[in-house]
Amino acid sequence: MYFGEIKENDIANGVGVRTTLFVSGCRNHCAECFQPQTWSFSYGQEFTDDVADRIIQSLSFPWVNGLTVLGGEPFEVENQRGLLPLLRRVREELPGKTIWAYSGFTWEQLTGVRESRCRCEVTDEVLGLLDVLVDGPYVAGLRDITLRFRGSSNQRIIDVPRSLASGDVVLWGEDPQLVRGSWDA
Repeated sequence: MYFGEIKENDIANGVGVRTTLFVSGCRNHCAECFQPQTWSFSYGQEFTDDVADRIIQSLSFPWVNGLTVLGGEPFEVENQRGLLPLLRRVREELPGKTIWAYSGFTWEQLTGVRESRCRCEVTDEVLGLLDVLVDGPYVAGLRDITLRFRGSSNQRIIDVPRSLASGDVVLWGEDPQLVRGSWDA
C-alpha cells in the first residue's frame, strides 16, 4: 500500500484534532475529485512499519481524538488489506481514540447488501474497527459547503458500531462517546 500524505493535528476530517492518512489508489474516479493524484496506487510513498509507528506516535498525545483514513479509497481491496494491521494497532494500543474512514463506496456495498468489487476477506473486520464511516461518492452536482465532514449531500455520516449492531444504517448524531476528547476518557 502507498499513501499520499499524513496530516498530524488535522481538524477538517472528523471531530477534534486527528491524524489523517490519505491512502493511494482509487478506481472510483469521482468527477471533480479534490485529489485525483491519489487515484494511482503507486502515488506517494510506501506504507511501512516505520510509517505506522509514526502514526501511532502522533495519536498518543492527549489532545488527539483519533485517526481518520481517506484517500484515494481506503476500501479498495488492496488498501483494506494494507490498513487492517494499522487499525488493529490503534484499537489495541490506543483504545480511547476514535477511527473515522471516508469511502466512495456506500454502506450497502461495503456490507454486501448490494454487490460491489470492494468486498474481500477483511472488509467486515475493517468495518468492525471503525467508529464512523462517511460513505458515498462525492457528487459535484450535490456539493454543499455547509455540510459538516462531507462534501456532497448524498454522503452519510454513519455510526458504525450501532449500524452493525442493528443491521440498519444508523446515522452519526454527535454521540458523546465519538465526540469527546481523549482527555475525557
